[in-house]
Amino acid sequence: MKVDVGMIQDPSKIRNIAIIAHVDHGKTTLVDHLIKQAGTFRDNEHVDDRLMDSMDLEKERGITIAAKNASFVYQDYKINIVDTPGHSDFGGEVERVLNMVDGAMLLVDASEGPLPQTRFVLKKALEQNIKVMVCINKIDRPDARIQEVLNEVFDLFIDLDATEEQADFTTIFAVAREGRATLDPDVRTENLDVMYKKIIELVPPPKVELGKPLQILVSNLSYNSFVGRLAIGRVRAGKIKVGDDVLCTMEQGNKKLKVSALYQYHVNQPVQVQEIGAGDIAIVAGMEDFQIGDTITSASEPTPLPRIRVEEPTVGVIFSVNDGPYAGRDGKKVTSRQILERLEKELLHNVAIRMERTDSNESFKVIGRGELQLGVLVEQMRREGFELCVSKPQVIFKKEGDRLLEPFEHAIIDIEDQFTGIVTEKMGIRKGVMANMTTKGSGRTRLEFRVPARGLIGYRSEFLTDTRGTGLLNTQYDGYDDYRGEIEARQNGSMISDRQGVAVAYAIWNLQERGRMFVIPQTEVYQGMIVGEHAKENDLEVNITREKKLTNVRASGSDEAIRLVPVKPMTLEQAMEWISEDELIEVTPNHIRLRCRELDPHKRKRKSTSDS
Repeated sequence: MKVDVGMIQDPSKIRNIAIIAHVDHGKTTLVDHLIKQAGTFRDNEHVDDRLMDSMDLEKERGITIAAKNASFVYQDYKINIVDTPGHSDFGGEVERVLNMVDGAMLLVDASEGPLPQTRFVLKKALEQNIKVMVCINKIDRPDARIQEVLNEVFDLFIDLDATEEQADFTTIFAVAREGRATLDPDVRTENLDVMYKKIIELVPPPKVELGKPLQILVSNLSYNSFVGRLAIGRVRAGKIKVGDDVLCTMEQGNKKLKVSALYQYHVNQPVQVQEIGAGDIAIVAGMEDFQIGDTITSASEPTPLPRIRVEEPTVGVIFSVNDGPYAGRDGKKVTSRQILERLEKELLHNVAIRMERTDSNESFKVIGRGELQLGVLVEQMRREGFELCVSKPQVIFKKEGDRLLEPFEHAIIDIEDQFTGIVTEKMGIRKGVMANMTTKGSGRTRLEFRVPARGLIGYRSEFLTDTRGTGLLNTQYDGYDDYRGEIEARQNGSMISDRQGVAVAYAIWNLQERGRMFVIPQTEVYQGMIVGEHAKENDLEVNITREKKLTNVRASGSDEAIRLVPVKPMTLEQAMEWISEDELIEVTPNHIRLRCRELDPHKRKRKSTSDS
């Protein structure tokens, strides 16, 4: 018999679990199979792959950006499951959702082993004292190191000061892509039954206080076009019904509200219910001012819970109005008011982002966890029809007495042995200090560095070039420390268009020996737009619209065939890494252009003279 998700109110029959791991270790794929094999869908029902990655950007990049809830029933037990992002830039999502669960499944790749984000998510889970199970995934990989990875995971638990009880974890071995799990890697199974049984057996039922007044800590937000903003959180105590008068305790003051609608998750879709009991995850409608960290509590006996606190963001960029000559051609949302409204909307549900006003009414400083997080926000905005200019990411410095502090990153680098020298040299230039070096024995070496966060801005593309695309670079925020002095910026200058027009193949052909080109023939350009990277240190003003003058004279030598070097279009993240302090990225729904902050060459020259 298929049990309705909303029917289960007994807290002992509820299990709340989060799937946590480093990026690309198979979390979303595993959640898909857990939901499908529980008999949630009909046999003939069409189900998308990576069901939980609902945003277009997530499907395209193959990464989870926002934490998402889902729910399914297995043998009379209701399992609420949370899929979390694996990239450290979205770590704020993981910190929040661990408040909603009693257990966590830590996924580790059978070849790569524990990586920086594995450490980060495990540390957060151990701090909250929730039950952690370990799943070694991708055991079918030809380069799988199952026993060594298991030992590395155990070392990681010890390193993070896990208690004896926490370090005595249960290990499940899985191939998430094929939907199978086993307790012994040598014994092949065809399904995830082992995993379901271990979740029910090992994850404790939610600790609830049935007779106490209502308490719900808001851990996530959503929006419904019919009932407005939705608060998502676990019912810690009491129960909640539609029509109840409750109190929302906020950061500044309290507010009474009437519960207009209640929802619970069935798979990944909210389903309307009348009542939700303690221990379950509730979605509450009734107020437009819900914020993450608020407590929804009884109006007669208010008992607020401690607010959620997440680690401080460390990287900031300036979002400003697009003032280029082609402004307003692609996008419909171009004014500072529209950009401000969109950023304020983002702040409502993204606790890891902050916004500060600048001296100008036309620009705003947005501070986040890293370039990827900020890049994803810009990408979402351009898809919504926005046009804006984005500056180079800058780290956020702190002052403590006379000391200037800057954020540091713990970088773990996986490379082939032959590239150890060049990578160590480049990290040294960026003030990185080697903390560990281990040889895997398969021709690859793992290096660990502690490096200033600003040293890594702009390094990733260079790193891929140095390691011929075979290197892996993973980083994790590692606190603030003393400022390490100046770090060398980009060595090469820019090729800057000196007039407005259309790029011509003949002009590009003549210029490509001067450096790397960013534009292809027939691209519209304007004065001050960057069209390439100069091979030398100085900036170069070029005429990329110059056509070949036609004459009646023909000679075998002068009419050479024009052969252009293929241009690889820059992604938003690559552009953010490449630009320098006095350059901007112009982002529109259809184009990503690089440009100088000051388009007029005379003003640019005066400014550089006054700065020097």
